[in-house]
Amino acid sequence: MAADTLKSTTGASAPGGLRRLLLDNGALTALIVLVIALSALSGDFLTTDNLLNIGVQAAVTAILAFGVTFVIVSAGIDLSVGSVAALSATVLAWSATNHGVPVFLALVLAVATGVAAGLVNGFLIAYGKLPPFIATLAMLSVARGLSLVISGGVPIPFPDSVSHLGDTLGDWLPVPVLVMVLMGVIAAVVLGRTYIGRSMYAIGGNEEAARLSGLRVKRQKLAIYALSGVFAAVAGVVLASRLSSAQPQAADGYELDAIAAVVIGGASLAGGTGKASGTLIGALILAVLRNGLNLLNVSAFWQQVVIGVVIALAVLLDTVRRKAGATPVTAGTGGGNKGRQAATYALAAVVTVAVVGATSLLHGGSASTTPKMGLSLSTLNNPFFVQIRTGAQAEAKKLGVDLTVTDAQNDASQQANQLQNFTTAGQGAIIVNPVDSDAASNSVKAADKARIPVIAVDRGVNKASVDALVASDNVAGGELAAKTLAEKLGGKGRIVVLQGQAGTSAARERAAGFARGLKAYPGIQVVAQQPADFDRTKGLDVMSNLLQAHPDVQGVIAANDEMALGAIKALGSKAGRSVQVVGFDGTPDGLKAVKDGTLYASVAQQPTQLGRIAVDNALRAVQGKKVEPTVKVPVKVVTKDNVAGFSG
Repeated sequence: MAADTLKSTTGASAPGGLRRLLLDNGALTALIVLVIALSALSGDFLTTDNLLNIGVQAAVTAILAFGVTFVIVSAGIDLSVGSVAALSATVLAWSATNHGVPVFLALVLAVATGVAAGLVNGFLIAYGKLPPFIATLAMLSVARGLSLVISGGVPIPFPDSVSHLGDTLGDWLPVPVLVMVLMGVIAAVVLGRTYIGRSMYAIGGNEEAARLSGLRVKRQKLAIYALSGVFAAVAGVVLASRLSSAQPQAADGYELDAIAAVVIGGASLAGGTGKASGTLIGALILAVLRNGLNLLNVSAFWQQVVIGVVIALAVLLDTVRRKAGATPVTAGTGGGNKGRQAATYALAAVVTVAVVGATSLLHGGSASTTPKMGLSLSTLNNPFFVQIRTGAQAEAKKLGVDLTVTDAQNDASQQANQLQNFTTAGQGAIIVNPVDSDAASNSVKAADKARIPVIAVDRGVNKASVDALVASDNVAGGELAAKTLAEKLGGKGRIVVLQGQAGTSAARERAAGFARGLKAYPGIQVVAQQPADFDRTKGLDVMSNLLQAHPDVQGVIAANDEMALGAIKALGSKAGRSVQVVGFDGTPDGLKAVKDGTLYASVAQQPTQLGRIAVDNALRAVQGKKVEPTVKVPVKVVTKDNVAGFSG
């Protein structure tokens, strides 16, 4: 593999040699320590299923990171890989599913999309003289926007023949892991055995010297960013295969994980050093951390803190290593050093197996009889879902259930990882609030195969069997919201609609309900519809912009209370007087605004009840009792007249 392996410039005693070994293999050492620690802390960590699960969860990040390694080695940066991955997958699904393009040609189009995005990045950087940060930041926005435009903000089913990339071989070996290994080998060969690989190190080490030595730096940069685009496209296809659909919002923020994996793996952001093996170890560290912290029921918020600390320590280690007098070995040289590195990896594997085998004795006792359940929520950055968690936790405590709660942060892929963790950890039951009803299907099927009861809450799961759906009807709720506002306006008026996050089930269903409800009121004119992503700040910004074009608007329907509250802030004194606003969810802040008269009404779903009933039904399923396939929690229009007696 490509070499940034370090040689000490001076002789060393045995303790000094150990110190040098640890410094030169800091990422590997960290991975070993993590595996040993998590094996000791959780009896569910060290199982074949969970280790393969970690490999699957690392696959997409690792493939993206291999491409980013090329860029970072050449002293560049690529912030667009997550968006390019989503765009490539969307192009494949759109062309093959919606337009009947042969799957092979659709795959070629997906890869070509990645190449094109990379070439644009390279051209802007090499010939346009834009800083890599700015050029790739622009592509991040362009690629994500194109993905939304092509898909219409709606997930597109993936072709079955390509979806097999998310399956397993022989019913045990995950295909994403094989693709990750293959792409890692390709990255290693490119870095260590090719002209362009040596060019990357030369440009990253000293671009001016590389140019003076006759290297065509501009052309090489085009090729480097094009390679990054290819790896991003492959990662996008693998991710969409796992989710059985191309999600226009997929891989959001993954560029940061990819960069983190490269840095943790020992590459320097200053350029000139980095290797594929280090990047793979970095991606595995991130996956092991997230998997282990999920198994230990650590809050998703604290998980972000831990990962940030790990990244900072990785950069600190790189600084210490350089100050210790290490010198990089030029790519493609140091054959003896490579042999020594292979021996180090072999020794590390032996030590890890021995220590982990010893720690497994800690978990040889009898299993706990306390029922265990996992609850995966689409996000905890929204009061509605926080209330679902509150209701679920209160009911779990009452029933003596050990409940683990995770936050998918509106990322369908992250939720798939969490559901896989629950399945491999042998939870008695799984409760899922899907980010997307289609994307959760494969993970629910895996739980069904493991004979684990699954309860869906608030949103259903398509193309998979769940034991029960505990939900309000989003479409019916949307109709009710439209009717409430229309009647308040006397059946006439100009209104705007603030939609939820594109690509999510709740956004689609509520928007469909709004449209259906407004058909009965031809005097109501919808002058604008814009997404504000279920976010209060975006609701404020979008409403402020719409008021510039439509100052005479008389009503607002928002797909949740958070956006409604943002709209109220933008409307100022008009809210509740000349402009009526209707929200959705019945959150505490929304109900307070109803009391104050700034929010006319909220279509309340009683989220605390949703969480409570979901846990109760999950326990009934675990005990083998009969569970109704659909449990409807009625929605209720809350206005100033009845808000005092309402409790979610």
